Amino acid sequence: MAQYKIAWMPGDGVGRDVMEAARIVLRTLKLDAEYNHADIGWEFWCAEGNPLPDRTIDILEESDCALFGAITSMPKEEAEKDLVPELQGKGLVYSSPIVALRQRFDLYVNLRPCKAYAGNPLNFRDDLDLVVFRENTEGLYVGVEFHPVPETLVGALRDSHKKFGRFADLPAEDYALSLRVITKPGTRRIVRAAFEHAQKFGYKSVTVVEKPNVLRETSGLFVREARAVAADFPGIELWETNIDAMAMWLIKNPQNYGVLVCSNMFGDIISDLCAQLVGGLGFAASGNIGEKFAVFEPTHGSAPKYAGQYKVNPMAMLLATKLMLDWLGEEEMGRRLDAAVAHVIAEGKTRTYDMRGTNTSLEVAEAVARAL
Repeated sequence: MAQYKIAWMPGDGVGRDVMEAARIVLRTLKLDAEYNHADIGWEFWCAEGNPLPDRTIDILEESDCALFGAITSMPKEEAEKDLVPELQGKGLVYSSPIVALRQRFDLYVNLRPCKAYAGNPLNFRDDLDLVVFRENTEGLYVGVEFHPVPETLVGALRDSHKKFGRFADLPAEDYALSLRVITKPGTRRIVRAAFEHAQKFGYKSVTVVEKPNVLRETSGLFVREARAVAADFPGIELWETNIDAMAMWLIKNPQNYGVLVCSNMFGDIISDLCAQLVGGLGFAASGNIGEKFAVFEPTHGSAPKYAGQYKVNPMAMLLATKLMLDWLGEEEMGRRLDAAVAHVIAEGKTRTYDMRGTNTSLEVAEAVARAL
């Protein structure tokens, strides 16, 4: 019996291409694992009305963790048009399966390392080593939205919050409402995870990135709880900055920062900015991590126009595999893989189109495997 059970979820588009690249590397590493294919993605939405079938949940519940490729996502109206005819008009509403996984398995940490590898022509600077801790289950991504807005909710908001009054007379179909939910327990655990990472790996500061001067209650709570957690880590400075200013400072002085921690939407935005500083989404790996389960993925999309061409950079997928190895406790394998990725990038002989090369995704993976 294999030591690990890993759910294998290629998903859509180029997710399948980069997962093949990951398989090449995992075979070379000889990880003692059983890989179980699990259905997820657009084709299952179109055919079944569910991009995350129950059979996939069953596989995940029996696995140690999951490796995931990419997902296609569309707005509500476009998604319904792609359903098979017999499912259209049935009231089915598409929702992101990766967001559903984060919430179902309480994968509250979204870990996004953004490290500059020497020799990468796309680096903003060669000395960057940023890590974003994005809260993964709360904020605007809880999915509590209304359109049209129910009259009972309109009445409650009109009575309880004077600032809502200017919307209260609009017809219900003329506006939509989204709730941003920030909790004390959710904030404490993501901030603590950020500080523990900083402590383990020698970062001198943790920067909380919010907008409390405008979002006084939700961002205000996040910042106050961050301060309380920071008191348990006297050797690490807590820095506070607004999301808009953070975007500016990351362009101006990115080398000044190490660990960033943010609520869900702000973390989603700022982590893509950090990724671009070190070469773009082709190098952006992500771990969705809970207490007992985790899903690892590249953060790029499914890029349908490139599907099956093996054109996209697989490094993000390989770095997500490295995160998986670390989480499983196979840190020596993780170090070897990271060193092999660094070697291939520094050597500069095998590069995909985004790095001004002509190699395929699989050729890059084979080069990494040789370096291993």
